[in-house]
Amino acid sequence: MNIGYVRVSTIEQNLDRQLEGLKKHNIDKMFNEKVSAKDTNRPQLQAMLDFAREGDTIYIHSFDRLARSTKDLLDIVEKLNSKGIHLVSNKESIDTSTATGKLMLTMIGAIAEFERTNMLERQKEGIAIAVQEGKYKGRKEIEYPANWTEIYDKYKTREMTGTKAMEILDLKRTTFYKLIKQCEEGSK
Repeated sequence: MNIGYVRVSTIEQNLDRQLEGLKKHNIDKMFNEKVSAKDTNRPQLQAMLDFAREGDTIYIHSFDRLARSTKDLLDIVEKLNSKGIHLVSNKESIDTSTATGKLMLTMIGAIAEFERTNMLERQKEGIAIAVQEGKYKGRKEIEYPANWTEIYDKYKTREMTGTKAMEILDLKRTTFYKLIKQCEEGSK
């Protein structure tokens, strides 16, 4: 089946240019969306990913209509590949069913990974310099709430659920469990 996906960022924008560009592919099922691509949690994108089956081909106008970041794009393509679904982008002239298309996506992924690694290295170097200069002291240690011992004891003896303890202590889940870990490692 030939599936089309078109997206614009706002309700005021028009889908016509993308729809016109996909006409040549004899689309059987079209998914239209007027929403930002800030993440992949978009109703029509998810519906399309659920709808598509092995052997189907998804046609898009360009990669930026499918995903805003290279990471999101590669995650979507990996999901499609695992289901045996091909992706064709008009603008970039990439078809994942061909050897050249697979090569191009692999290169895009390698470049994205290279950039991410370089960014992390620069970040580590910057932190090291800031530590040397006394400008960076790391994240502040989390303070135990005043009633921690009482609530923690009830939690440990199963008189109280973790959810209830978090609510009483007014702590987020990650903070609550981080404090438990600190407490159990003896840094209380």
